[in-house]
Amino acid sequence: MAYQETTGPLPQVPVYYIGMHPGHNLVCPAPVNHEAAAPPPYTQPPTLPTPGRPVGCPPGLEYLTHLDQLLVHQSVNLAEIITGWEINNAYTIKNSLGQQIFVATEDNDIFIMQACGPARPFTIRLHDNTGQEVLTLTRPLRCTLCCYPCCLQELEVQSPPGNPIGYVEQNWHPVFPKFTVLNEMRNPQLKIKGPCCNCRCISDVIFEVTSLDESTVVGQISKQWGGFMQEGFTDADNFGISFPMDLDVKIKAVIVGACFLIDFMFFEDKPQHN
Repeated sequence: MAYQETTGPLPQVPVYYIGMHPGHNLVCPAPVNHEAAAPPPYTQPPTLPTPGRPVGCPPGLEYLTHLDQLLVHQSVNLAEIITGWEINNAYTIKNSLGQQIFVATEDNDIFIMQACGPARPFTIRLHDNTGQEVLTLTRPLRCTLCCYPCCLQELEVQSPPGNPIGYVEQNWHPVFPKFTVLNEMRNPQLKIKGPCCNCRCISDVIFEVTSLDESTVVGQISKQWGGFMQEGFTDADNFGISFPMDLDVKIKAVIVGACFLIDFMFFEDKPQHN
């Protein structure tokens, strides 16, 4: 049998034999499996926004992009009714179908609440159904008398906490309650105008959300009549909020904040004081 002389060890190549006749066996290399080649190195894809959350939308606010109406219900606190002491307010925010989307709770000092009453500074935190804090509303202490136009009310809206996305500023006017809705750069976006008389007797009180020139009404914040029992014995209030569906979600959140500022300014007085 013929063979080829080699110097050094033979390479370890798998072989198989064709034919079984002595002296005539053919040696052929085994076929190479090209599919077993190593894959190319993995490349991390670019980071994408959370599914369902538009670009630029703060986390937790994506649900507001599909809404044009909200309902705000303030919880009735029996301890506040019995003792007459101010207690931290709590609210439930629902969609038009009555499904809960946020819970809002006031975080305040009990001594400040008794000393300042509804004029008190506050921090209100809004949490979604998973417990995540999605909005933080901060109101500093300001004078509530209309004779001090240099020290008007203001509200800062943050989302996520620590990141301002807009403001609500009170505008001085001798007759009508007026506010300006501003974005995070403090550029005016919308106006809010209330009625000259905030009487809540057997009717809703409507604050119109308008364009900057007040020529077009684009939404409203309405204080809803809650009935004789609720209006006569508690300061718990119900509100309805409406805005355009395609409005910037950050401005929607600022309008929600304006609802809480309006509640404290005009509807948090004790029933026995009215």
